[in-house]
Amino acid sequence: MLYVLDLIGVGVFAVSGALAAGRKRLDLLGVVVLALVTAVGGGTLRDVLLDRHPLFWLVDPAYLSVIVGAALGTVVVVRLHRPPRRSLLFADALGLALFSIAGARVAEAAGLATVPVVLLGTVTGVGGGAIRDVLSAEIPLVLRRGNLYASAAIVGVLTYHLLALGGLPSDGAALLGVATIAALRFAAITWGLSLPEFTVGDEDAR
Repeated sequence: MLYVLDLIGVGVFAVSGALAAGRKRLDLLGVVVLALVTAVGGGTLRDVLLDRHPLFWLVDPAYLSVIVGAALGTVVVVRLHRPPRRSLLFADALGLALFSIAGARVAEAAGLATVPVVLLGTVTGVGGGAIRDVLSAEIPLVLRRGNLYASAAIVGVLTYHLLALGGLPSDGAALLGVATIAALRFAAITWGLSLPEFTVGDEDAR
């Protein structure tokens, strides 16, 4: 189940990277590069923090095959049919959900406690998208004002982890965690839900 979540998450994040490349009018090499860093950025950061070597995508060719296939497939599909305006956000939301839970399960397998599990799950989910946005000269989604992004990952990972600790089978808890993150992100995209903002006004002129 962990391997399947990883591959699906890699594929979905590769699609979001390819869509971001298309919006910046990059060539095919740029499409593949942006898809690659989006798909493996968060997982690579997680593995570096956990001192897991070699990196997961360097030893298993399935990851690179999925990334390249998803990126080039996205190019073909977009040439035939213009994607909806929010397609990048929805693809990113699915990648966030899948990768956050996959990252949390890797952290659990390393024997970490609840807080590190939640942190590493969140880092795995948001890392690739943040790198994609920086390379495409966009403000990362995780930093955009009032955005339910990292907060959605935190809630979903915590939901998964607590359900698993409570005795629910790990695969079932993982699916519920994925659903929680995806639902929160879809709601934020569709209805503009956001966290409360903190503002400090300028000092009154004298």
